[in-house]
Amino acid sequence: MDRIKLPSLVHYELILQVLERQTMMSVDRDPIVRDRVQQLIVTLRKALSQHKLLESTCEHQQMEIEHVWALNSIIGKEEVTIGD
Repeated sequence: MDRIKLPSLVHYELILQVLERQTMMSVDRDPIVRDRVQQLIVTLRKALSQHKLLESTCEHQQMEIEHVWALNSIIGKEEVTIGD
């Protein structure tokens, strides 16, 4: 069976740290935007939790996980690039 490709958990942590440490400070005076940012943080924390649960399930079923660190990766001899 092929390895299951998943983003690294570090990606979630990076986004959460930016939102919590920088974005929240910038929107502190606007309650509507602050609330939206807080909702996004909650959603990302839920996604991180689901991701960890998926990894745990895969490990329990002895499925191999490969963490993907970037959008550009080499598959066989082809390089796959995701544009902006």
